[in-house]
Amino acid sequence: MPPFKDEHVLIISPGSQTTLAQLGLPESFTPARLRIPTRMFPAEKRGEWEPIKVRERRTTKATSRDALHGHSGGDVVMGEANGINGDGQNVDGDQEDEILYEEDPTNEEGAVYPLRDGRVADWSCFFALLTHIYNTLSPPFHTPILVISQPTWTSQDHETLTQFFFEKFKTPAFCLMDSALAACYAFATSTATVVDVGFGKCDVSTITDFAINDPGRAVGLLNCGGEAMTQRLLELLGGKGFTRDMCEQLKKNPICEVLPQGAELPVEVEAGNPAAAASTGVIGSGDGQRGSITAQGAVPRGPGPNTQAGDADEEREFKDGEDDEGVLDVATIVASGKTSEFLARKEREKAERAAARKKDAADAAAASKERALPNSKRTKAVFHFHERRPLEDLNSNGKRATDGESGQDGAETKRQKTPEPGVQNEAQAAEIAAAVRKEERKEERRRNKEGTAFIRKTVEVGPERLQAASGGILDRIADAVHRSVLAVPEVNKRSDLWDSLIIVGNGSKVKGFKEALLATLTARYLISPSSATIFSSELPSNFTTPVATGANTPQPQHHASHHGPGVNPLLLAATTASNANLAPPGQSQPQLHQQLQQQQYYQQQQQHHQHSSHAQTPTSIKVLKMPDYFPEWKDIGTEEAGFLGAQVAAKVVFVVDQGLSKGFMSRTEYNEMGPQGIHESCL
Repeated sequence: MPPFKDEHVLIISPGSQTTLAQLGLPESFTPARLRIPTRMFPAEKRGEWEPIKVRERRTTKATSRDALHGHSGGDVVMGEANGINGDGQNVDGDQEDEILYEEDPTNEEGAVYPLRDGRVADWSCFFALLTHIYNTLSPPFHTPILVISQPTWTSQDHETLTQFFFEKFKTPAFCLMDSALAACYAFATSTATVVDVGFGKCDVSTITDFAINDPGRAVGLLNCGGEAMTQRLLELLGGKGFTRDMCEQLKKNPICEVLPQGAELPVEVEAGNPAAAASTGVIGSGDGQRGSITAQGAVPRGPGPNTQAGDADEEREFKDGEDDEGVLDVATIVASGKTSEFLARKEREKAERAAARKKDAADAAAASKERALPNSKRTKAVFHFHERRPLEDLNSNGKRATDGESGQDGAETKRQKTPEPGVQNEAQAAEIAAAVRKEERKEERRRNKEGTAFIRKTVEVGPERLQAASGGILDRIADAVHRSVLAVPEVNKRSDLWDSLIIVGNGSKVKGFKEALLATLTARYLISPSSATIFSSELPSNFTTPVATGANTPQPQHHASHHGPGVNPLLLAATTASNANLAPPGQSQPQLHQQLQQQQYYQQQQQHHQHSSHAQTPTSIKVLKMPDYFPEWKDIGTEEAGFLGAQVAAKVVFVVDQGLSKGFMSRTEYNEMGPQGIHESCL
C-alpha cells in the first residue's frame, strides 16, 4: 500500500448539534476548520435531503408582448397588472406566475437531526450529512478517513458505517476511533476516567492502558447534558417571561455560573427608597427643596411654587421668620414668642438633611460595592440577549414591515415603471428585461441576508442564573463516575483512574461546571489519607488494635548485627541462609530461614492492606491538564479535545506506522472480511 500523505487525511467527528471535520493534518494540530450543524432538511423529492432550508417564492413575470408594446398610465404594480384576478390566476395570458426556489440559511423550520442522545435516529439523513461534508471538503481519491464514534453506537452501527464509507467513497483505509480514547490521546495519558458532557446526554468511560473497560461503562446518561441545564433555567425563569432561546443564550453567557456544592446563593436585601420617602414627606431635604413643615409630619407641599396644602396661618407664622434667601428675621422671631420652637424645628431639619445625605452616600457606596463583587456574590446581573424575529413581524417603528419587500404571498409587491410608449424595438426591450432580472437577483440576495432581524435587549437576572445545574445533574454524573471506577476489574488501577479525571464535551462549557463537578466528587467520595488508616481492618492480622496508652503499639525493632547499622534484614537473611558461617552469633540457619519467612509474610500483608486502602474509596481526586504545546488550543479550551486526539491518532495510524499496528481497515481487508472486519482494527 502506498504511504498516505498528511494533507490527504480526512477526519469527521459527528455530534448531536455540531459536526466537526477537517481535511489534512497541519504541522501544528489546530481546532476543526469545518463546523456545520448536524441537521438536514427534507428535499422536494422524497428520500432526498438538503443542507439548507429551501423555500418557494412565487413571482409574476411579464410576457414579451408586454415588454415590447409597453403600458400606458405610469407605474405598474407587479402582481396587480392586467390579466391577474384577485386569486392571483392568469386570465389573459399576458402575465404568468413563476416559482423560484431560494435558500434560507437562517430558517430552522423542518430541520431533522439524525443524532439524538448520541444514537443514530435517522440513517438516511445521517448518510446525507456525511455525503455533504465529503463533497464540501472535496478530498482527493486516495484519502484515508477517520471517524470519531460515539460510545452509544453498537457493533451493528460500526459495520453499517464501514460499509457506507467503503462503498460510497471508495476510501483506501477507514478507521473508527472511540471518543473517550481520542480524549486520552489529546491529554497524552494511557489511563484516565473520561467524562463527556454533550447536548442531551453524558458518557463516563474508564480507560486503562489505552483499553476501554466496557463493564460498568456509563453510556448515554439522560438529563445530564447542556440541554438539561437550559431546561433548568427555563423552569426557574419561565415565569418571568424567559423563553428557551433566552435561556440558551443565558447559559452561554459569563453571568451564568455553576456554584460548587454547599455554596450559598446571594440574598437580596430590601432597602428603603429615598425618592419614595421624600415624596411622602418623610424626608424634608434635597436639592431645590424648600425648608417646610413637612419634616414635622404636616401635609407636604404640592409640586408648584404657589401650591401648598395644610394650615395656611400656621405655615405663615413660621415663614415670616425667614426670607426667601434663608436670612432669619430675628426681631420677628423674638416678637412671635416661639423662639424655642423655631430653633428646635431648625435643628430637626438640619439633622434630617444630614441623615438624608448620609443615606444617599451609603446607597451609592452599596451600589458601587455591589458592582465590585464577583458574579457569584451579586444578587442581580445584567443580561444582554438577541431576540430573533422575521422582518415581517417588525412594525414600522424601526425597520420596515417587509412583507412587501420580501415578495412573498400576500405582500405588497414592488412597483416598477413601465416602458415609455416610444420604446418599441427589440434591443431596448432586451435591455429592460435584463435590468428587471438584475433587480430581481439583487432583491433575492438582499432577502437572503435580511430574512431575519436580531434585536438586542437587556434584562436583569437574579440568583437563578447560578442554579443551572441545581436539578441533580452533578449528583447523577458523580454517581456514574463512582460506579464506573468501581467496575474496573484491575483494583490497582482504580487510584490512577481517580487521579486522572478528564472532563470534555461542549455541555461542560458553562462557567464553573468542571470545578463544581470536582467539588461534588470530593464531597461525596473522597476520604483523607490520615483517616484511611485508622480502621483496624487496614492493619495486618498479627497486630492488635492500638489503645490510648500506647502499650501495644508496634515499635520498630532494631537487631544488633555485626554487619553494621542500616542493613536490610531481608537482604541479610537471604545472603546468610545458605551459609551458617555468615549467620550472626547466637542464630542458626533454621532460625534465619524462619525469620526470612516471617518477614516476607509481613511484607506481603503490608502491601496487601496498603493496596486495599485505595481500592474502594479514593484518597485523592485530580483533574488532568491538557498539554500546552499546541498553542491554537489554549484559547479554545478542552471541551473539543477529542478532535485533537483524533489528529494525533490519525498521524500515528495512517502516516507513521502505515497500518502495522492494525489501527485501520484497508480496502483489501474489507474485500476479504466485509464490514465485520472493522471490529479487529478499530481503535
